[in-house]
Amino acid sequence: MSGNFGNLSLGFGSSKHHAFVGIIATGGTITTDGDYKVHTFNSSGTFTISQLGNNGVLDYLVVAGAGGGGSRNGNAGGAGGGGAGGLLTATGLSVSEVAYTVTVGAGGAGGAGNAENNGVAGANSVFSGSGITTVTSIGGGRGVGTVANAATGGAGGSGGGVRSRVNGTGGAGTAGQGNAGAGVTTSVDGGGGGGGAGSVGLAGEGPTGGAGGSGATSSITGSSVTYAVGGNGGTYPGVGAGGNVGVAGTTNRGNGGSGSGAGSTGNYYGGAGGSGVVIIRYQFQ
Repeated sequence: MSGNFGNLSLGFGSSKHHAFVGIIATGGTITTDGDYKVHTFNSSGTFTISQLGNNGVLDYLVVAGAGGGGSRNGNAGGAGGGGAGGLLTATGLSVSEVAYTVTVGAGGAGGAGNAENNGVAGANSVFSGSGITTVTSIGGGRGVGTVANAATGGAGGSGGGVRSRVNGTGGAGTAGQGNAGAGVTTSVDGGGGGGGAGSVGLAGEGPTGGAGGSGATSSITGSSVTYAVGGNGGTYPGVGAGGNVGVAGTTNRGNGGSGSGAGSTGNYYGGAGGSGVVIIRYQFQ
């Protein structure tokens, strides 16, 4: 058997392979997830792009600081929980070879102990710079400890909860970032929960504080993590001899601080809100 293979082309070397050129950048804590780099900012800093690469786009998650829970005095009911920090996320943001400013919002303090005190609102988190629309996540609303009639929880990314003698209104959330905190329509002893990124806070039922609103889950780091959970309302009477001290929200998750309970003795302070976080992701290879 014979044949002429002189004119047969198998195509090897007939075209050039063009390797992908990705973004090169600095700032924050850098990890790798497959072909992607992830920059996590647990505190404020600068995200600097020195090479744009082939596509020049990135994804982001911006979570604000959460509100602190309210506090109550000796024999009053439970206080409202703090609202979660506002949460914004997007993919495919076009960027340039410039330095971007990253601001990570602090969580708000909880209400001071053994008195009817409100928590403090969380601070905004911001991603800004040349060529992009500034991304601002709003700090979570304060949890309210007052028992005055028609009290209102603090507004924010998600709103703070409240317990009022009657007709208390939960704080408003920010559209697209979070949900409202819980108020009351009847006289109950449990505080209302703060709103979360995923749902509204729940009102107290009898002596039991309402649950904070659910958060939102993101896999921007390569692992599934839940952010921006609302703080729980406080319970009356407080649990244990020391009462129900408010629990702080998780740091760098934007979770609301819980409201304090109350009892005949003890120092019942609200939980501080958790600080926010800014996370940036892009393809590098």
